[in-house]
Amino acid sequence: MSEVSTNDRIEKACVNARDKFEKLGEDFSEVKGKLDWVLGSYANDGNPEGLYEVGGIALSSLTAYKKQKPRQVSKKLIEDLEKALKEQ
Repeated sequence: MSEVSTNDRIEKACVNARDKFEKLGEDFSEVKGKLDWVLGSYANDGNPEGLYEVGGIALSSLTAYKKQKPRQVSKKLIEDLEKALKEQ
């Protein structure tokens, strides 16, 4: 797998997670803000390190939230994040 497609995958997973946090509301404003920041940083410098770091935080938050409210977070969203993080 090429580095470009790996970076694209983590970027897309982080964008999708950020969008989900936006829908979930204020309780997740901190992790959403971190995702916004690392996505902007990645757009500027092309270094995906922050995406992996904050992507892991997002995955933990989404997994915990899914245990409380299973219908609020899709299995695909979590799986996409897990796959992208494993490619680091």
